[in-house]
Amino acid sequence: MTLPDGIRVFGVDFTSAPSRRKPIVCVECRLDGEALRFEAMHRWTDFHGFTDFLSSSGPWIAGLDFPFGQSRRFIETIGWPPAWEDYVSHVAGLSRAAFYEALTQYRLPRATGDKEHQRFIDRSTGGISPQKLHGVPVGLMFYEGARRLLASDVHLPLLRAGDLRRVVVEAYPGVMARRLIGRRSYKNDTRSLQTAEHRSARLDLFDHLCDAASNRSLSGLRVEAPRSVAEDPSGDGLDALLCAVQAGWAYGRKDTGFGIPQHADPLEGWIVDPALLNVSDRDGTISRQSGNEEILAL
Repeated sequence: MTLPDGIRVFGVDFTSAPSRRKPIVCVECRLDGEALRFEAMHRWTDFHGFTDFLSSSGPWIAGLDFPFGQSRRFIETIGWPPAWEDYVSHVAGLSRAAFYEALTQYRLPRATGDKEHQRFIDRSTGGISPQKLHGVPVGLMFYEGARRLLASDVHLPLLRAGDLRRVVVEAYPGVMARRLIGRRSYKNDTRSLQTAEHRSARLDLFDHLCDAASNRSLSGLRVEAPRSVAEDPSGDGLDALLCAVQAGWAYGRKDTGFGIPQHADPLEGWIVDPALLNVSDRDGTISRQSGNEEILAL
């Protein structure tokens, strides 16, 4: 693959219902060698800005924070087509209400503990099932995001061959955030629940992310960004920056699958992050990283 140096790198904190109060937040960076430099932040209050971005001219790579796929168990049990492009095309033919109803009718008769299935990569990272419709509605994020990826003809490593000058990978900022500050809470969308402790955690997260000497992110990148990115109590800008770091790391592995291991399931998809290269097929846990002092407990 012949994508150039000096490439644009984007990180996107996604939502299934963008609005002025809760937009889709995109951080735009530039990757020069090992330096990932913040350039701009974009806020899209509807899906038009997001789809326009997906169709924008390359070369670029983007890390997007929503599940690109569903679990193999769910797809095979519900009887949707057994290939990513085909079942996402099926989903694209459903209204949002019909998709919601399909997942609800699947879940209701099943036994407790067997209602919503995680993908392998979700089990490995503590991620939520992409069937989930309530609380953090990642099922709706899948519905709104995956069909737009399919329509855009971007290149999705592992899932679908597309325009190699527009590469999109699945990111998950929580993986990197926990590596940097543990399980400290650093954000809340509800103003009354936003605390000084959240702000302190965000600033610590940002400082660790930008500390190239320690490389606690494991990305090998020197991240240069304004500390103001960490000031937003929602954490959306900081999460978007973390996604951009994961995408920048993946770009450095463009000739070996963008950091996606060979055993990854092309029906389910994969989250790109340095800690996930050595995920064990045997027990679904994060393994010890070469040269790292501790096991990364996610």
